[in-house]
Amino acid sequence: MRVGNERKRSGRKRAPRSTRALMLLFVGGAALAPVLAQIGQEVAVARHLRDGDEFSIPLKRLVAHGALLFSANWTDQEGGGRPLTKGTGAPLADQSAPLVFPRNMNRVSAPDANSCAGGHNLPRVGGGGDHVANVFVLGQRFDFATFDNFDFTPTRGGVDEAGDPVLLQGIANERNTLGMFGSGYIEMLARQMTADLQGIRDGIAPGGAAPLESKGVSFGSLARGGDGSWDTSAVEGLPGNSLGTSGPDSPPSLLIRPFHQAGAVVSLREFTNNAFNHHHGIQTIERFGAGTDPDGDAFFDEMTRADVTAASIFQAQLAVPGRVIPNDPEVEAAVLLGENRFRQIGCADCHIPRLPLDDSGWVFVEPNPFNPPGNLQPGDAPDFEVNLNHPALEQPRLRERNGVVWVPAFTDLKLHDITAGPDDPNREPLNMHFAPGSADFLAGNSRFLTRKLWGIANEPPFYHHGKYSTMRMSVEAHHGEAQYANDNWQALSSFEQDSIIEFLKTLQVLPEGTTSLVVDEGFRPRVWPPRASARSPRTP
Repeated sequence: MRVGNERKRSGRKRAPRSTRALMLLFVGGAALAPVLAQIGQEVAVARHLRDGDEFSIPLKRLVAHGALLFSANWTDQEGGGRPLTKGTGAPLADQSAPLVFPRNMNRVSAPDANSCAGGHNLPRVGGGGDHVANVFVLGQRFDFATFDNFDFTPTRGGVDEAGDPVLLQGIANERNTLGMFGSGYIEMLARQMTADLQGIRDGIAPGGAAPLESKGVSFGSLARGGDGSWDTSAVEGLPGNSLGTSGPDSPPSLLIRPFHQAGAVVSLREFTNNAFNHHHGIQTIERFGAGTDPDGDAFFDEMTRADVTAASIFQAQLAVPGRVIPNDPEVEAAVLLGENRFRQIGCADCHIPRLPLDDSGWVFVEPNPFNPPGNLQPGDAPDFEVNLNHPALEQPRLRERNGVVWVPAFTDLKLHDITAGPDDPNREPLNMHFAPGSADFLAGNSRFLTRKLWGIANEPPFYHHGKYSTMRMSVEAHHGEAQYANDNWQALSSFEQDSIIEFLKTLQVLPEGTTSLVVDEGFRPRVWPPRASARSPRTP
């Protein structure tokens, strides 16, 4: 409801004098600045940062503001919702049916959440989510999913781009929300690996070829024809949009996209710009432009560049997952055996236990140089840097030794087909790397980014869809490129299989304030592997 004259509104608008009151906004216990609040106003974020504030306020307060944005339950008094646009940012197919009550929220096509923390909360804010928080990726290309097969307007509510009726099982890819812990290190690994691959690419002369490898991970090989054309047929583990080329002067980007379960997002910043619009209807200035109201809700400039930086830095600095290993000889022996068998049967070929960050790669820099258009680009603003190893950030942190930070994430940042073929129910109905409605888009997806196993044990449910209640179910669902490891798993004794599960159970997000990466059941620091266990573990 609007009271009085309609006017241009934004989160930074000065309230009418008759309804103003002076207050101080506190973020993380520290006053940011005196602001004017409107009596009776119901907003989650009373003060947004101004561009430039990110460089003038202490890091602790910037992170606290990012946490506020991440946890904010957005309201329609500050721009929450998107009446006239889809989650993709495009206009609704039917502008005569805006997304206002009772069409303002929709679990499939969104807006579907009031806050980021609504889906990222296990075991605390920043983590994964229960199955109830699953997202329907690509459902946002619909105005308002109704499954009404008599509604023949493409992507309005009941039929797809081709006019074919949609069902719940095929309208989108249902995915479990993943934890963001340690994600700053993951983004920096992807940046360095992309730079390595592009360096190899740039050294290939017409008629030549070279293996693509970074940090011990092979991405196949790249070749060029005699005319300089690019041959990506032997490249492995990268999405199709990282392999696109239109001729000799248009090399494939070879971008590693470490976020989204199918490897679709380059940076935390891109992830943030996408998610705030898609899930909450909050448009950022850098994505939609200053002074614009693309969704027709009469709110302008809903999130500033500095806001997006704060939200990105908050996610980048989230604690690194660690390990919880009880001081119990029987459990210790099983964990040791499980770690050993995990490597022996081939799980560690893709779930690589640790990858190296070198060349000061632990200094997280905004913006990411590989950001796609619609996200902050290098040169658009001064670089913002934060040392991810800094002890003032959320604990625990990693440490640099001899010029290297080893990131124990258990991934290779590659895409793998781990399904058993077209009829495997673990396949997804849509392929997000192709144009909506195209044949490739509708052919579905069977390739997934190698799951980062750090923190997995206390972020259930499991697998990309979150429909498995145990890690064992996930292990036994691996086929395709992982079939050899599955066969080896099946050949193990029951105790050896149990020991691998016991090892996986140690990989946890630790309680707030924990400073050691390896702790016992009381969250006290401990040494691992135990010094008395130098001998090789044996199966009883």
